[in-house]
Amino acid sequence: MPQHTIELIAAGLFAVALIHTFAAKQFEKLSHSFPRHAGVFHLLGEVEVVFGFWATVLVLAIAVISGGDQALAYAESRQYTEPLFVFVVMVVAASRPILQAVVSAVDLAARRLPVRTSVATAWLGLAAVPLLGSAITEPAAMTIAALMLAPQVFRPDVPEHVKYLALGVLFVNVSIGGTLTSFAAPPVLMVASTWGWDSSFMLVTFGWKAAIAVVVNASVATVALRRHLDAKLAPPNQSKQEAIPMAVVAVHLGFLVAVVALAHHPVAFLGLFLLFLGFTQAYERHQNPLIIKEALLVAFFLAGLVVLGGMQQWWLQPLVSSMSPQVLFFGATALTAVTDNAALTYLGSLITGISEEAKYSLVAGAVAGGGLTMIANAPNPAGVALLKRGFSDETIGAGGLFLGALLPTLVAVAALILL
Repeated sequence: MPQHTIELIAAGLFAVALIHTFAAKQFEKLSHSFPRHAGVFHLLGEVEVVFGFWATVLVLAIAVISGGDQALAYAESRQYTEPLFVFVVMVVAASRPILQAVVSAVDLAARRLPVRTSVATAWLGLAAVPLLGSAITEPAAMTIAALMLAPQVFRPDVPEHVKYLALGVLFVNVSIGGTLTSFAAPPVLMVASTWGWDSSFMLVTFGWKAAIAVVVNASVATVALRRHLDAKLAPPNQSKQEAIPMAVVAVHLGFLVAVVALAHHPVAFLGLFLLFLGFTQAYERHQNPLIIKEALLVAFFLAGLVVLGGMQQWWLQPLVSSMSPQVLFFGATALTAVTDNAALTYLGSLITGISEEAKYSLVAGAVAGGGLTMIANAPNPAGVALLKRGFSDETIGAGGLFLGALLPTLVAVAALILL
């Protein structure tokens, strides 16, 4: 069969995977209705499994049509650096010494603000930590923010619509909060070297606008949350666990910095990760259980997206290249909801003769729409994996996320197109 037939099958499976993400919550409900097959429904209800599952179906389809060698060749031709990096940085950033250090710094800053400490802490978690993603990368910022906010904001007793608004703000703010530099946001990273965009350019062109939108979004969400923030809730750093020596904290921070610096070299950062695992085992009394399972699920999701997304270029690139800069901005915002924004900007970088205005429109639209769905931005699956237990049925609905992210997305759009 011709290659285009396989591409059509890949596009169909990609569409099915998108529908599956919106229907994941229904599989969780089916698990209660049919307890005999609850295991299968629980598996299909895990949003992180969706794209990996359908990517496996695609590889099997290629094997049937073109042979096993062709299927393996395609799977091995994909670039898996980003899924591997997200896995490693999630585990390292979520370690107890790093989380406690960040939470302590946030708590100290919160006590100096002229509002209730619990309110200030929530605001800083939704504003300051996403902006910190420009230094430590967006996946690390998402992991830290999610673990910080989970016990305070994403609790079962907080109304669902409020939690979805907070989740939408977190996802949008992380997506645009990494644009202050040229290396932290995946969609920027895909074009930075090709188009010659350095961190100074990003700060002047994108960063300050994104920072304004982040502050506005965090403020709106905090106002909506203020009645539900428990003033008596002890922040995570005030637990009764043994104090962590500064030397251990420094080593963990060193591992995080080194992993971020080597983000494009999987052999190097995976080697560092093995050393990190050895260190955490040696100083186990200063550790909480590492989030290996959650990080693996996220990496599986992103790897599946890489495999499925690799065959969408035939329709995405002509669509992107045919748009005017003004249409491209809103088109990129919409397309990001149904495909990873890094993949979208990468396709844009392949277009020859693209104007500077079109370049800005493509990247601005891609980061603005990065919170609309779970697949819109690479760190989003990490946030879902860490926060879903606070929602009903321990599942985050795609429709609820879209509605929750709509307002902060409009704020981001306004800041990037009007300022």
